[in-house]
Amino acid sequence: MNLTVFLNAFTSYFVIIDPIGAALLFYSLTLGRTFQQRLKLIGKSVIIAAIIILLFGWLGERLLTTLGISMDALRVAGGILLFNTAFRMITSAPLPDKPTERPVGDISVYPMAIPLMAGPGTLTLTVLLMADATGIGGQATVLLAAMLVLLITLTLALLATHIRKLIGKTGDEIIQRLLGVILAALAIQFVANGVIGLML
Repeated sequence: MNLTVFLNAFTSYFVIIDPIGAALLFYSLTLGRTFQQRLKLIGKSVIIAAIIILLFGWLGERLLTTLGISMDALRVAGGILLFNTAFRMITSAPLPDKPTERPVGDISVYPMAIPLMAGPGTLTLTVLLMADATGIGGQATVLLAAMLVLLITLTLALLATHIRKLIGKTGDEIIQRLLGVILAALAIQFVANGVIGLML
């Protein structure tokens, strides 16, 4: 396994999925539910997100090729999309401690799996990382990093009550904005690489 590829992919997925932020949102959406109910919801969410990422990882580039979309064009478009996500992370208002409206029914598909864990930003990132990876080993390393981040998200979601008490609302805001800045830098790099590729 290429450690550099793994660390780059792991960091990128960690920033875009934001396991801590996802866990805290999951906490706010599942107030009053039992541990078994929360385990079932987050487990289902992670499985759905994993399947989507794996399918998009292996088939995404082929689909784009079929549609006549170059990887450099996707880098530019994906970078803009990721930057928009980063901008919202930096400027959005913090979540309330208790939601004014509790969601009814199953939240595992929306909003947990899509768009929080396997949204447009994550899928775009997957295609870009898979395209830049070398060989089957490199691509498997990218997907392994994605699965590890999802596993971390599941773990933190189950520990969200303790995390919320530990870092508080201020800590949550600081982490969200720092991750947003990192994601913005990553997005700009994707755009720059795409523009250079289109010009060659």
